[in-house]
Amino acid sequence: MTLIKSISGIRGTIGGAVDQGLTPIDAVKFAAAYGTWLQQQYPGQRLKVVIGRDARISGPMIAALVQQTLVGLGIDIIDLGLSTTPTVEVAVPLENAQGGIILTASHNPKQWNALKLLNAKGEFISGAEGEALLQIAADEAFSFAEVDDLGSITPNDTYLEKHIQAILDLPLVDRAAIAAANFKVVVDAVNSTGGTFVPALLRALGVNEVTELYCEPTGHFPHNPEPLPEHLTELSALVVKENAHLGITVDPDVDRLALVCEDGSMFGEEYTLVAVADYVLTHTPGPTVSNLSSTRALRDITEARALRYEAAAVGEVNVVVKMKEIGAVIGGEGNGGIIYPELHYGRDSLVGIALFLSHLAHQKCSLTALRASYPNYVISKNKIDLSPTTDVDNILIQMAKKYEGNEVDTTDGVKIYIDKEWVHLRKSNTEPIIRIYAESKDEAAANDLALRIMAEIEALTTK
Repeated sequence: MTLIKSISGIRGTIGGAVDQGLTPIDAVKFAAAYGTWLQQQYPGQRLKVVIGRDARISGPMIAALVQQTLVGLGIDIIDLGLSTTPTVEVAVPLENAQGGIILTASHNPKQWNALKLLNAKGEFISGAEGEALLQIAADEAFSFAEVDDLGSITPNDTYLEKHIQAILDLPLVDRAAIAAANFKVVVDAVNSTGGTFVPALLRALGVNEVTELYCEPTGHFPHNPEPLPEHLTELSALVVKENAHLGITVDPDVDRLALVCEDGSMFGEEYTLVAVADYVLTHTPGPTVSNLSSTRALRDITEARALRYEAAAVGEVNVVVKMKEIGAVIGGEGNGGIIYPELHYGRDSLVGIALFLSHLAHQKCSLTALRASYPNYVISKNKIDLSPTTDVDNILIQMAKKYEGNEVDTTDGVKIYIDKEWVHLRKSNTEPIIRIYAESKDEAAANDLALRIMAEIEALTTK
């Protein structure tokens, strides 16, 4: 069994011993720590927390434990029930709540669940805030409310419509153009809440032909829920069989978006953000941000317009901080995560779908043609296992020095730009490995670059 406590929340596999898996005791303990942390931020106030969950089998159990723990602290709950991560993020400020929790393990398999924690803006809590919360949990520094001060639970099932309406109200979402395009779409929602939200959004956008694949929110994932090509063979085949314009898939909590072209090929998770950014920059020029392990293509299309591109450390919180810092109009991560601040600062597949379809409707071309219009890059993902005594930090310092004649970014590990290629070296915080991501013009070139860098690292470890 696995339990991972981090600054962004707690996630683990259901069952096992306390502090070894995500047991009821662990869920209660961490919920109590979050509620106590909120009370410290808002002393003397009556607090409100918005809670939603994906369709995981363990969801009702974890939701009941978390909600009743917060009630025991005297905190009121707005219960969205089956929802999405971005929907909860939208709901927190609209409800004037002090925080929010999404119960989801994102792309992890069904035996996993997690508590993702939000602040009053509906954004993920910061690293420092997460550290403070972890300390409260470790100290078990909780004080529960007396009987007359217990919190309440108020169900609210209106946020599917509210979230969709907020998307329809965005100036760049062109419902008329989407409806006129008569798109035929196949949706694979891996039997989670995207199966409710994505088809509802598509129909609200004027897409009348929607074929649903695994859209019953049962929590029984029919395949690995991470939206990677090897997990999407059924969706690709059905797109071709139905003669659809495209396929859409989202992960269980609907914050990652991947697309399938009309010929069954993958548009590429890395290029979801590139295409949406292309559309946004065409109409509202401004800076863009992605993380250091995302494709260079976003930088290329941004700088081709003489606009500013910045890279952030890996992690949604870091991307959001950088976006706010430079006033980015669009940003996100290469895993299909679209962050459109005109709506909210969080990865949102639903707004990504609306902006992408608006773009496609304006371009009047196929997905394969649209994909071919962007700079083509391929990322090779690798790792080197090291001995526990290896000084990983020193290796990264030496690699940065070796390539000091190139553009080098040390914000998060070491990223080295070599002409139009790059390699990103990051150490793991939990095991003695270095992750090595390399990007080049094709798979062979990316693999060759990665192997070259790996050989250089291994040479350093044998000195």
